[in-house]
Order: sequence, then C-alpha cells, then structure tokens
Amino acid sequence: MRTTLTLDDDLAARLRELAQRRGMSFRAVLNDALRRGLTAPEAGARKKRRFRVRTFRSAFRPGVDPLKLNQLVDELETRRSGARS
Repeated sequence: MRTTLTLDDDLAARLRELAQRRGMSFRAVLNDALRRGLTAPEAGARKKRRFRVRTFRSAFRPGVDPLKLNQLVDELETRRSGARS
C-alpha cells in the first residue's frame, strides 16, 4: 500500500541513520519500526504488581474498635476525677 506520512525531522534522520547502518532501505526500516511498535506491549500493560493486603494478629476480636476503648477509658477517668472533687 502506498501512503504519504509526515515525519518529524529528528525521527526521519534517526530512521535514515538506522537504514544506513543496517544496509536496508528507508521503507524497510520504517515498516520494521512500525511493526515492532504496534506489537509491543503498551507501557501501562506491563507487569502489574499485585496488591496484597497483609493481615496481622491483634489482641482484639473482630469488631472491637480500640479507639472506642480509649474513649471509654477517658470517660471513666473523667468520672473518677469528678467523684474525687
């Protein structure tokens, strides 16, 4: 298929240099670069690290909120100090 492409000057220069080094035609180097670019995995699709939740042992049973326990201790201390006065 014949088509017209508009390439940036720096890209065209790199393709010409590559064609000269490899002893290939500009067309062959361009087709090869396009094929490799289209078949390469996308940057975002590379190895994704799995997210893993690490569990830990706690002295509290599930459903016990330690912050509520701290609030309870504070309330008890307030009552105790109020009873002394």
